[in-house]
Amino acid sequence: MEKETKEILKILENNAKLTPEKIGVMLGITEEKVSEQIEKLEKDGVIIKYKTLIDWEREEEEKVFAFIDVKVIPERGKGFDAIATRIQEYPEVHSLYLMSGAYDLSIVVEGRSMKEIAFFVAERLATLEGIQSTATHFLLKKYKIDGVVLRKEEDKRLEMVP
Repeated sequence: MEKETKEILKILENNAKLTPEKIGVMLGITEEKVSEQIEKLEKDGVIIKYKTLIDWEREEEEKVFAFIDVKVIPERGKGFDAIATRIQEYPEVHSLYLMSGAYDLSIVVEGRSMKEIAFFVAERLATLEGIQSTATHFLLKKYKIDGVVLRKEEDKRLEMVP
């Protein structure tokens, strides 16, 4: 991948709203060349999706996230891919990763409540053939997402005096 293409990707990763014209000015190349590069990157599947990062708490939207570690018995000839393919089809599954370490898969699940996520784990995920065990960790607070620091809150604690 040429340097120019990598620079376009870095710029879009940081701000997907920038126009090809603005990117061209930033890199000293034509708008047409930027548009052609972006179109090719989309076609080749390098650019998968354009996304907006939203702090739903500021909109008072109730969302609960949990990180679920899963031990799996891999299928002969298919490894972890077969079980991962089944898991990724659930609408609750936000992200799914194959991991090294004590657990094989790490799943990020989104729901409206802790109870809803607990039901998903107990009734749908843990009952899948090939799942040995799960460990669920609920997200309590977000500080930084995709390299972006969320609200910087003032320290409202009283100062200690010796």
